[in-house]
Amino acid sequence: MKAHLLILPALLMASPAFAADTSPAELLARYSAEAGTAADPARGRELFLANHSGGKPETPSCTTCHTDDPRAAGKARTGKAIDPLAPSANPERLTDSAKVEKWLGRNCDSVLGRACTPGEKADIVAWLSSL
Repeated sequence: MKAHLLILPALLMASPAFAADTSPAELLARYSAEAGTAADPARGRELFLANHSGGKPETPSCTTCHTDDPRAAGKARTGKAIDPLAPSANPERLTDSAKVEKWLGRNCDSVLGRACTPGEKADIVAWLSSL
């Protein structure tokens, strides 16, 4: 086999397995700018741990699926494992803006019964990034 044909597979194996188009710091800056205020990790922690009544009764809190420690794995109501949310425990977290928006959209609606505000997103990202 020619040497140049071996290069492509080697490059593909060296590529990261996830789409990293952002970082927690970039998300934090974006959401804070959209909110027009600085993020507060304490508010993010409070939002994450609190029980809410606006969403689905079976998901009153983020902790329903993600546990009260975002550095630990969680479990969806379907039984599917959920990787840790905290970037310190899972470096892929908060690095794909499309995934972040998809899951914040679904989960905020499920828990709160509405979309999260940019300020709430900033607070959650700040808290998760602080762990």
